[in-house]
Amino acid sequence: MANDYVAQMFDVSGKVVAVTGGGGILCSVMAEALAKAGAAVAVLDLRRDAAAEVAGKITSQGGRAEAVSVDVLDRQSIEEAYKQVVDTLGPVDVLINGAGGNKKEATTSPDLSFFDLPESAVRWVFDLNCLGTIMPSQIFCRAMAARGQGNVINVSSMSAFHPLTKVLGYSGAKAAISNFTEWLAVHMAQEYSPKIRVNAIAPGFFLTEQNRFLLVDEKTGEPTTRGRAIIDSTPMARYGAPEELLGLLFWLISGASSFVTGTVVAVDGGFNAFSGV
Repeated sequence: MANDYVAQMFDVSGKVVAVTGGGGILCSVMAEALAKAGAAVAVLDLRRDAAAEVAGKITSQGGRAEAVSVDVLDRQSIEEAYKQVVDTLGPVDVLINGAGGNKKEATTSPDLSFFDLPESAVRWVFDLNCLGTIMPSQIFCRAMAARGQGNVINVSSMSAFHPLTKVLGYSGAKAAISNFTEWLAVHMAQEYSPKIRVNAIAPGFFLTEQNRFLLVDEKTGEPTTRGRAIIDSTPMARYGAPEELLGLLFWLISGASSFVTGTVVAVDGGFNAFSGV
């Protein structure tokens, strides 16, 4: 009976979840786990093949999933993606804004100083992370507002708490996402329904396509100086595994967190708490 009580508290079965950036390392793990737990998952990604691979894996295991191509910086593309999700899976209960990332051209290095960072690269990173979270929220949350219920999970970063060196645009954009999370949580609760909740996950350091070039030496495969510094600054002394985001994800989506909104929760092995001494 106790196990049934806990399972019911964290139940996500029957929910329709849309995941932008669903073809990436972290969000694909989220999508697959939610599907295994009984949710229907729309895997949205700019890369149609990556979305299809994740959705195919889910359906091959008996889950419900739809691969959807989307550009989170193009309103028409998002609207078309939203229509496809609703037509195939039904009204969206949960939006996970996972699309984001960084690029070398917007990152300072011995070969590229702050003074020479291309405006186009910084703008690309900022737009992808910040506007790429705001715009899908505008389109998907409209129906949530009309229904009076829904759930939005944004993806912030350690850079939002304290800006990390080198990643200028990424740090600023993730700080903006944390701020937007708080703003949207209040706005939706006050203007539309207190049953619409908005929260954010702030992952610590997980190896992804976007940060691998900063953390792993391309030639040797060994940690870079930055990678070693991160491990030394993480009390648990390791990178996180994507699966370690799932407990928080299920909590935020399920009724177990029914009185939680406007929060940014770190999953970071103690990185943000550590002063360095």
